[in-house]
Amino acid sequence: MKELEKLIEYQKEIYNLEYTVNLLNWDLRLNSPKQAIDDLIKLISNYESKLFELKTNKKYEKLLSNVINDKEFNNIDEPTRRYILMSYKNYLEEKNIPKEFYMKYKELLKKATNVWKESKENNDYETFKPYLKKVIDMTKQYYRYIDKKAKNLYDVMLNKYELGLTSEKIDPLFNELKKELIPIIKKIPKKEPKKVDVKYNENELIDIAKYLLNYIGFDLNRGTVAIFPHGFTERISKDDVRITFNKSTNPSNFVTTIIHEGGHGIFEQNINKDLYIFGNTCIENLFALHESQSRFYENILGRNKNFWTPIYNDIKEKLKIDLSLDEFMDTLNNVQESLIRTEADEVTYPLHIILRYEIERDLFNNKITIDELPDIWNKKMKEYLNIEVKENKDGLMQDIHWSEGGFGYFPSYLLGSIYDGMFLESVEKKFGNIDNILKSGKIKDITKYLIDNIYQYGGAYTSLEIIDKICKKELSIKPLIKYYKNKYIK
Repeated sequence: MKELEKLIEYQKEIYNLEYTVNLLNWDLRLNSPKQAIDDLIKLISNYESKLFELKTNKKYEKLLSNVINDKEFNNIDEPTRRYILMSYKNYLEEKNIPKEFYMKYKELLKKATNVWKESKENNDYETFKPYLKKVIDMTKQYYRYIDKKAKNLYDVMLNKYELGLTSEKIDPLFNELKKELIPIIKKIPKKEPKKVDVKYNENELIDIAKYLLNYIGFDLNRGTVAIFPHGFTERISKDDVRITFNKSTNPSNFVTTIIHEGGHGIFEQNINKDLYIFGNTCIENLFALHESQSRFYENILGRNKNFWTPIYNDIKEKLKIDLSLDEFMDTLNNVQESLIRTEADEVTYPLHIILRYEIERDLFNNKITIDELPDIWNKKMKEYLNIEVKENKDGLMQDIHWSEGGFGYFPSYLLGSIYDGMFLESVEKKFGNIDNILKSGKIKDITKYLIDNIYQYGGAYTSLEIIDKICKKELSIKPLIKYYKNKYIK
């Protein structure tokens, strides 16, 4: 198919530019000296400008249209067809964004993220506040360009991160979950696990990270790890997936972060490589599905005692802890309301997300203002989690997402957990009780099942289509609630 060949040739340039931008963004975050930041931001912006031009010009539209309208289009395999149609959808949205505005917005997000990083360290919300306000204002304008007729701008944002998602769909799910969770949390017996505080050097942390990542199926020949104030996973290219984690003295927080990011990384590493001909970004608009996999590894697998049984002697030595396996599990599964989202247990965690979702929704529907954010955040923390917030660095400044313009992303975490309850049922239907396969050390069998049924397709199918394929059920919170009750309510 000649038209497809022309499109693929054009996509190679997009792929190479995305590859370059990803590398430079990684360097900006992790390696740049302070004096070099402004120049590096300008360099990245220059490449992003060229990338934006490639993705929004008439030539690209014509190439996509020619393939889609070709009589042989339906003979292409389904995942590839879906990627081409998704590329065309993205083109139609992005072509409405003025290039000058797009570049100013991208540059602002990089500056705001660097200001957030320093302001958080100094507990200095007043310095960060004007940047946050500008990010909010420009984010509104960005999504207004994408959909000028939208009645609910926040729904446009939600749909950008998870196709088909609206507040109307989320509200009843989250409200039902909140209603179920609060009584469950009250019934769970409170424990006082042994407090463990260990000072690790960076080499020790990286060694532990590599051990755990290899155990769950992350390919270290096609990935690497580094230390950063906020854990994240970055796909640089199809054979280069990088994971970061926070330097921690809390062993349980550290290992759960590694396993969480490992879930993201395994997903990225196992997308069918043929799909990368359509660019370096193979998963768009499916962030809840992505988060479901990181949280599946972190919670469903990594907080299960049987996950650790085959490897605990090694891990105990590497972590330098004097705990029995049961004592270690108490630190991993201690249900206790907490201040920091990323340190929350799996049962109270959804309340952290519901809080953020409600604030974002109301903020972008003009029901609250930026000046009210600290007070509203603190009031909801008290209402939902009975936690007093004393410093903004531990409150509304604790996450990187808003400085990056990631409004609409937080619901992905909780939707991912809801998906996980359903995926657990699917895995157990295939393998039987998950405890047995974990106890036998065959976790990579589960990884292979997820690769075959989810990861290989990248973003070709929506989350609900994936759920329908392997779960044969409509989206529901019931499997997740069942999981919580079976594990914590004896």
